[in-house]
Amino acid sequence: MLPNNQMNLIGLDCTQQVANWRPLINYWREMMRTSIKLFGLVVALSGATAIAADSITHNSSSSAMKGAVTTNADNTDLNTRDKSGDTLTPQDQSNSESDLKVLAAVRSAIVDDDNLSTAAHNVKIMVANGAVTLRGPVKNTSEKTRVEGLARKVAGVVSIDNRLDIDTN
Repeated sequence: MLPNNQMNLIGLDCTQQVANWRPLINYWREMMRTSIKLFGLVVALSGATAIAADSITHNSSSSAMKGAVTTNADNTDLNTRDKSGDTLTPQDQSNSESDLKVLAAVRSAIVDDDNLSTAAHNVKIMVANGAVTLRGPVKNTSEKTRVEGLARKVAGVVSIDNRLDIDTN
């Protein structure tokens, strides 16, 4: 057994030192339990939010895909249309410098218009030899006309193929 002077560390014996640390250890233990519970809750809510957002995204875009009023939630008709090769897709975008300048100017004109919806700001734009093709959903007929008018005002635009769909949701 150690003499009393060696058991006494900084004026307290070892049992007193352990007793002094016990409340702090219990506090940290409770903090860790609470943190783990909160982390579990955050993970559960994140998963639920992601599932709900995915559901909303699929439901809100379905009617815009076909360009007509529909409650059908798939885009089979759109996929068939695009696979046929009759319709321009962004993969068909020309890489010529003049076409890219026209594309950037049309995109800028559309995005800079604060009166348009987010859907209209995100329409697909393809340019080939100055011919602009517009595709995607817009909120209403006036937006469809406005987007076409903005594109028509851009220098270098030869023609416009307006294939914008009106989203009825």
